[in-house]
Amino acid sequence: MRYWLMKTEPDAFAWQDLLRDGVATWDGVRNYTARNNLRAMALGDRVLIYHSNVGKEAVGIARVVKTAFQDPTTEDPRWSAVQVAPVAALRKPVTLQTMRAEHAAGGPLAEIKLIRENRLSVIPLTDGEWHHLLALADTPEPG
Repeated sequence: MRYWLMKTEPDAFAWQDLLRDGVATWDGVRNYTARNNLRAMALGDRVLIYHSNVGKEAVGIARVVKTAFQDPTTEDPRWSAVQVAPVAALRKPVTLQTMRAEHAAGGPLAEIKLIRENRLSVIPLTDGEWHHLLALADTPEPG
């Protein structure tokens, strides 16, 4: 299993929307690196849902339920989408401010791409980053 972080603007599509809908197509990605990350996802991979712009915090855990397919928002074959389903809300959201402080301090988040490549909307997380973020969120690993 691999781990990912996906950014969403909560005023466009929030964690609560994913909970309501049950499954969501993650589309509209127009960055080649982020697209390649979508294409690297496997069924069951875990995803940390991060609210960007408003809130700037990780808020929930989802899982990949459908791997990369043609993005339905465009006919351009270069772009892909995946589908995700909610797993659990984080007990305590992890703010960007907390992640930046952890990044600056070194340790498990020293190389996190959310800080280093902050323009990406789909970011891989290492095992260590994933588990540290869940610890910061006071959230056990979902079964």
